[in-house]
Formats: sequence, C-alpha cells, structure tokens
Amino acid sequence: EAYQAVFATSQGDVRRNALSDFTNVKSNGKIAMKLPEGVSLIGVRMATVEDDVMLVTAQGRAIRFPTTAVRVFKGRDSTGVRGIRLADGDSVVSMSVIRHFEADPAERAAYLKMRRAVAGALDDGAEADEDEEAVAEGSITQERYARMSAAEDLILTITARGAGKISSSHGYPVRGRGGQGVMAMDRAMRGGPLVASFPVEMDDQIMLATSTGQSIRVPVEGISFRSRSAGGVKVFNTANGEVVVSVARIAEQGDTEEGDTDETEG
Repeated sequence: EAYQAVFATSQGDVRRNALSDFTNVKSNGKIAMKLPEGVSLIGVRMATVEDDVMLVTAQGRAIRFPTTAVRVFKGRDSTGVRGIRLADGDSVVSMSVIRHFEADPAERAAYLKMRRAVAGALDDGAEADEDEEAVAEGSITQERYARMSAAEDLILTITARGAGKISSSHGYPVRGRGGQGVMAMDRAMRGGPLVASFPVEMDDQIMLATSTGQSIRVPVEGISFRSRSAGGVKVFNTANGEVVVSVARIAEQGDTEEGDTDETEG
C-alpha cells in the first residue's frame, strides 16, 4: 500500500505501521499504542516512502529524516524507535510529514539566500547554527532554483507567547533519525517554548487558542518569512500568564482543519 501511518510520541519515539493494522476497528476503538506513564501521543500522519518526517521540540530543536529510516512495525504495542534525542526537560510538540528532497549544503545555502531575498527577509536576525558547518555558498541555476521551489514546504512555527514565523523546508537538513536535531528558533527562545510547527499554504489561515480560552484566526500570508534559526515575530498578543496552547491549520479550500491541536503549556 502507498500510505503508512506514522506515529510520534512526546518522548521522541516514532513508529510506522501499515494502514491494514487499523482496519476492522470496532465502535469501542482499538489500542493504537501502549504509552508509558507521562508520555503522550503527539500525532499520527499518513506518509509514503517518498516523504520525510519532521519532529520539533518545545525547546526549539527540529530533526528531519526519511520515513524509510523507520521500519514498518508489525504490532501496535511498541512506541517505536528513537526519532530525536531529547535534552533534559524537553519534549516533542509537533510531527509533520513533508516532501523528501535531496540537496547539498552549499546548494541549500544558495537557495535560501535567494528565497529570503524574494520574501524580503534579507537580514532576519538569524544566528549561525552550531549544528551545521559553515559552507561556502554554492551557485544555483534558475532551473535548480525552480525545482527546489516546487518541492518546498512552508513551515509555520508558533511559540507559547504568540510569536511565529514561516520558514522554508529547505532550511531543515535531511539527516538520520535519533540525533539532537538543529535549531528551529533563535537560541534565546525569546517567544517562549514552541507550541506547534507544521506545513501551511500561503492562502491558509490558522486558529490559535490560548490557556484563558481566547482564540483568533490569522491569515498565513501576514506572518513573516524568516530563516530556520531566526526568532519569530508577534502573531498574537498574549496577556500576563496567558500562553498559546493549540494551533490548527484552516485550509483555504474547505472546512477541514488539520495541524497541531496538542495542548502544550509553556
């Protein structure tokens, strides 16, 4: 079958299952995963062998790896294998499925420089990433730029204090699973812990809900395009003691909502 179900837990484990494992579900449900105490299921997404999985943590780390880096599990008991190695006190807040694309670091650097110029974000306060070696920026042809642009996902990231940004999926390198990942937000985390990170389209809206019961719809096109290691800009003005707990994508074409609706207090 073309699609499998990919699961991710708050402790950074991932599992891939054939969809046939979830047929014939009775009205009282079926155990999809046996979770240890204190661990929650962060998300389940449909994915193919042509996709990548991206995990993002509250403390601002992101890891991206091919779905094929996770074997197809036969059972439904296991929490799977390690997707990301978490620092003390950190937890996964989002799992996304994005299109797989191979590009070398120099090519990515050249693409991202042009992409930020197109978006008017030449100097967005991005920090040098200690996880990636400094690379000499390569040259990139218009044809290659167009191919990378066609394969690009726009990644929305929102923090507990209502800061947010859009960044290019090409800013997140494809690596093996199980590492510590790379920065997904400025190192100082001025906007608070991350609450959600997932792909959006420019004509979507997002719905943010807060710990005090406030909610707001925001058009994606009004959110700044910034690099992966840059901080966010204010999307929602949280009051004292109020945090964003959930973010949902509202697709332009219809009423279906998707995205992260996990409650993550900051």
